[in-house]
Amino acid sequence: MAAKRLIAHTNTPFVRVAVAAPLHGLFDYRLPPRLSARVGCRVRVPFGRRRVIAVVVESMLDSDCRDDQLKAVDAVLDAAPLLSAGDIDFLRWVAAYYHHPVGEVVATALPLRLRKSEQALLPGEPAWRLTDSGLQAAVSPPTRAPRQAELLAWLHAQPKHVAAAGALRAALPDAAPALRNLRTRGWVEHSELAACADAIAVVDGPELHEEQARALAALRDDDGFCVTLLDGVTGSGKTEVYLRAAADALARGRSVLILVPEISLTPQLYRRFRERLGETVRVLHSAMSDGEREQVWHRVRLGLSRVLLGTRSAVFTPMPDLGLIVVDEEHDASYKQTEGFRYSARDMAVVRAQRAGCPVVLGSATPSLESLRHALDGRYRHQPLHQRAGGAQRPRVALLDIRDQPLQRGISDPLMARVSEALARDEQVMLFLNRRGYAPVVSCFSCGWLSDCPRCDARQTLHRGSGMLWCHHCGAQRRLPTVCPECGGADLHPLGQGTEQLEAFLAERFADVPLIRIDRDATARKGSLERQLERLHAADAALLVGTQMLAKGHHFPRVTLVGVLDVDGGLFSADFRATERMAQLLVQVAGRAGRGERPGQVWIQTRYPDNPLLRTLVRDGYAAFAREALAERAAAAMPPYSHQALLRADATDMKHAEAFVEAAVHAARAQAVRGVELWGPVPAPMTRRAGRHRVHLLLQAPQREPLHRLLRGVVPQFAALPQARRVRWSVDVDPVDLY
Repeated sequence: MAAKRLIAHTNTPFVRVAVAAPLHGLFDYRLPPRLSARVGCRVRVPFGRRRVIAVVVESMLDSDCRDDQLKAVDAVLDAAPLLSAGDIDFLRWVAAYYHHPVGEVVATALPLRLRKSEQALLPGEPAWRLTDSGLQAAVSPPTRAPRQAELLAWLHAQPKHVAAAGALRAALPDAAPALRNLRTRGWVEHSELAACADAIAVVDGPELHEEQARALAALRDDDGFCVTLLDGVTGSGKTEVYLRAAADALARGRSVLILVPEISLTPQLYRRFRERLGETVRVLHSAMSDGEREQVWHRVRLGLSRVLLGTRSAVFTPMPDLGLIVVDEEHDASYKQTEGFRYSARDMAVVRAQRAGCPVVLGSATPSLESLRHALDGRYRHQPLHQRAGGAQRPRVALLDIRDQPLQRGISDPLMARVSEALARDEQVMLFLNRRGYAPVVSCFSCGWLSDCPRCDARQTLHRGSGMLWCHHCGAQRRLPTVCPECGGADLHPLGQGTEQLEAFLAERFADVPLIRIDRDATARKGSLERQLERLHAADAALLVGTQMLAKGHHFPRVTLVGVLDVDGGLFSADFRATERMAQLLVQVAGRAGRGERPGQVWIQTRYPDNPLLRTLVRDGYAAFAREALAERAAAAMPPYSHQALLRADATDMKHAEAFVEAAVHAARAQAVRGVELWGPVPAPMTRRAGRHRVHLLLQAPQREPLHRLLRGVVPQFAALPQARRVRWSVDVDPVDLY
């Protein structure tokens, strides 16, 4: 670590490295004369009692540390840098903005294998080649082994007598036994072909409607940095604008980064981009194996693949000549990392585009209030798309008052009648319930026992398929008891509905209609989501049941009726963003209806049909709702009209968490930064989670600079507090989840 005096060292170079540890700051090491390391290379260094992998962020002739403090680098792991100097500068800026240890931020930019393994899986294609003895054998091949002779002759005819394994399998599909025999005889051996750049093959798309053409023309006018909010209703053809803009960037020899909020959106978007732009489109997300992720990461950073489609963490992937960034469904809360290093991929995409000097497109049918405010203030260009592509009409949306209405598994009689009518017309119906599992709670009707989570201030959800009670907050599971744990009675009953129960009820009610459930449980296995969607697209009449996984980006041209079973929870919440999220979810779900030739209708069940924000949303649309919501935020001085940071602390004993946050309050007040308000300490809305008690301190200021000035001063002090040893704590800049 840095010392107070500067000591010059002669003839000995030094490196400053980032170590993935919860420590703020960088670390200096001596570089032995036999080694050389450039910025962006990985090195192995002694760190405490361990040997760890670190990344070089500076190469120096001098160090601030004394000679007896400096340890030597053990090994340099990369012949060439994995991260450019520009990548390192960006990551250091990110660490400073989020007040997070820079080593952990730099590690986030690397695939998991490169943080743990010393050997990089550099891209290259496996191949087979003839050995010297194999070349001699090919001249006089074995007459009693015709398959081996054929394989020898084929390899001999290839350039340099080597061929890709895939090409060999395509040319000689049944050659595996012969190949094994040739390898045993020493006539062939494994090899590797140098990686080749992916082919770019741009295919023309459908004719653009007027608004799409206007938005694309505006993007083509921008060679440098500009943020465009593509505010398009569901089905308006935002993806087509993305595709055209990406094709333009590729034509200029530039790379393209496309961000999506969830893995479930990746397959269909990948197919569309691959069909239109060619093999150069690659995907990156957490469902891939570590090896697959690293291979794609290397191809993209080396410029062998020019289009990357990925989820949140892809924003940190090195990409040469970045020419366009697209953030699809930019409003989605999934872009915010809520554990560990808490960053916003949407916000970092804007910063990265600014540093790369390229345009960034934020697309959504329901833009976040933060992005809308930037558009209203002129910081972002606002490009609305009001008409649906292909002439499809916007669905009719109405509220269905279910006060005093009998419900069957959460479905009212009027909605059930409309479902039956649509299915009778061979149309498809989507029923949306944002609660997975069978029932959100189990109760004993004899004594009132509830299936509380033993580790959280929450209930355990019944998953009847597995017979388990499951906490969706901490993951705690236990078997559904056969008798009440409190009184021993057998009068246990599920209360409320989840998608699993809804599916069972509808399967019995509409036994002859294909029924497809899409939620995290039903699509947990690899490829299951794609198979479910294929079933839906192949069917005529069908019932589709699911959670918010259905709401984003999917195209269901035969769905004409959407029923929303329960939205009232979003109207009454301690989170000031709850109504915004409720409105976004409703509009996104409603947008699945009427995307084909037949008109769509959306029915929203509610017990509060007179709620003013809900009525504005249904009657006048999301834009009118957003104007009213922004006015409310401005009056209350809440984001986006102020800036926040949240200090979280948790401990097994509540008094330890409270003591730490109280000490943090004293440290922050001692800094006396004008304009920053401190709200707390207060218990978190869910005070106990995963067996730990949680306490919050919210810091808020009307401008960003005073807030960050205070954080720069106090965050290092938080780590030095005596109470910090008994708690886990974190600072969340621009929090989106106050729970």
